[in-house]
Amino acid sequence: MTEVENLPERSVLVARALEGLGATGRVRALPASTRTAAEAAAALDCEVGAIANSLVFMADGRPLLVMTSGGHRVHVGRLAERLGRDEIRRATPEEVRAATGQAIGGVAPIGHPAPVETVVDVALADHPTLWAAGGTPNTIFPLTYAELVRITGGAETAVD
Repeated sequence: MTEVENLPERSVLVARALEGLGATGRVRALPASTRTAAEAAAALDCEVGAIANSLVFMADGRPLLVMTSGGHRVHVGRLAERLGRDEIRRATPEEVRAATGQAIGGVAPIGHPAPVETVVDVALADHPTLWAAGGTPNTIFPLTYAELVRITGGAETAVD
C-alpha cells in the first residue's frame, strides 16, 4: 500500500486510485503551492510544458476534463469543433467540485466520484515525465504520457 498517512484526504483517494490502476507514480506533498503550472514547474524544477494541467469545462452541459500542457491554453472553439460539441465553456468552481470532488488548482486526472470524460493534449507527449495534481493545490505525482492516456481513458487531441 502506498504511504498515505501524511496526505490530505483528497490525495489519499488519488493515491489509492493510482495504485488500483497500476500506475507507477506516487502522490507527494510539496511545501509550496502547485496551484498554477508556473508554481508547479518552479517547485519541481521542470519545464512548464511538463505540467499536466487538469482543467474542467462544461461541454454541452456535461463535465469535460481537459489534461493540457502547462504551456498551452485551451481554445474552446476549436476543441468543440474537434469533439463535435455545440458549446464548451469553463466550469464554475462549484461545477468543478461537483464533477471531481476536488477544488480548482488541485484537480487530479483521476480519483473522482464518477468517471469524467477526458481529453489529453497531444502536446504532453513531448515530455518524458509529466506532473499532475494529486487532488489538492500542493500535492502532485509523476507519470508518462502513455500512462496518463491509459489511466484516464482520455481521447488524444490538440487543444490549442
